[in-house]
Formats: sequence, structure tokens, C-alpha cells
Amino acid sequence: MQSVRQEDTGPELVVRRIAHGLGYRYRLHVRDLPGKPDLVFPRCRKVVFVHGCFWHGHGCSKGQLPRSRLEYWGPKIASNIERDKKARDELTRRGWQSLTIWQCQTKDTETLSKALIGFLGVRTE
Repeated sequence: MQSVRQEDTGPELVVRRIAHGLGYRYRLHVRDLPGKPDLVFPRCRKVVFVHGCFWHGHGCSKGQLPRSRLEYWGPKIASNIERDKKARDELTRRGWQSLTIWQCQTKDTETLSKALIGFLGVRTE
């Protein structure tokens, strides 16, 4: 697990390329915000989390728990899910909106582009 990247992952880079290509400018991994969001759009007070399906307990095929060592992986993934929820709740309390993009959603770039535009709004500059 030590070699698993936390920043600059493949799915995150896909989202960053699309957002930049659409004309959005952002900050990366702002430590002052709860959950250290992957992309931060300070002007509109919005953040994007790019989650790995396995590590954050998504319901897709990539998010399934392994069959071995369930006594370790079950609580581990459950605590990740709880931590993510607390971070989103705290961001909402501070007046920020958040969007979670799952690893499996980065394969369809057209749908991902539409989701980003829908969340961030149309670029005016």
C-alpha cells in the first residue's frame, strides 16, 4: 500500500486535463480545506474529489472488497467512506460545494466533460 499514489493518479490527471481543456483554472490539493480536495476552484467555492473506486468503496466492479482478509479491508474501506463524508459535510458547512468523480467515470470523457460543466457552470472568461 505504501506505493499507492495519493496525488497525481491516472484518474486525477484525466479530470485535470479535461477541466483545463474546458478553460477552468484550479488549485491542487489545498491542505487548508477538509479532505484536501484534488481540484479546488476558489472563485466559485467548489471542489472536486477524484476517488479510486476500491479505496473509497464505490459500488462498481472495481470497488468490490477482496475475498481475503475481510477483517482488515472491511473496516479500512468503511473508515475511508466515513472520513470522506465528514470532509464533504465540513466543506458544505463552510460554504463550499463538492463533486465526487469516481475512477470508473473517467473512462467516458464526454460524459465527464458534461458533468464538470454542469457542476462548475459555463466559462465566462
